[in-house]
Amino acid sequence: MMQTQSGAHPGPPSGSHALRWRRAAPLDLYKLGCGLFLLVAPWLFGFVSRSGRLDTELTGLALTALAIAAIVLFAEWEEWLQLALGLWLIAAPWALGLAHTSFMHVSVTIGVIVTYLAALELWMVRSPETFD
Repeated sequence: MMQTQSGAHPGPPSGSHALRWRRAAPLDLYKLGCGLFLLVAPWLFGFVSRSGRLDTELTGLALTALAIAAIVLFAEWEEWLQLALGLWLIAAPWALGLAHTSFMHVSVTIGVIVTYLAALELWMVRSPETFD
C-alpha cells in the first residue's frame, strides 16, 4: 500500500465518484431496517387495533424516510427526530391504550433500539474525539 511522506497511509480516494461514508452511517442503515420492519410488523404480528396498525405504519414510514435522508445527506436534526420517534414508540402503547398487546412488544422493542442508535449517533457527531 502506498504511504505518504509522513509514513501514514492515505485516506480513501477523493473525487466525485468516491463514496465517502461517515463513521456513524451504519447506524442509519440499522435505523432504516427498523423502519422497514415497522412497516411490515402489523402483518407479521397480526395487530388487531386499527390505531396500533396506523401508528406503526406511520412511524415506520417516518423513520424510513429520515434514515434514507440521513444516509444521503446527513443533518443533525434528522437524528433528533429519530430520537423523538424512538421515544414515541416506547410511550405509544400506553398513550394509545394498547398495553399488553403484540403492538406493545414490537413498539417498545423497536423504540428502545431506535432511541439507543439515535442517541449513540448524536454522541458520535457531537464528541468525535471520543471515537478517534
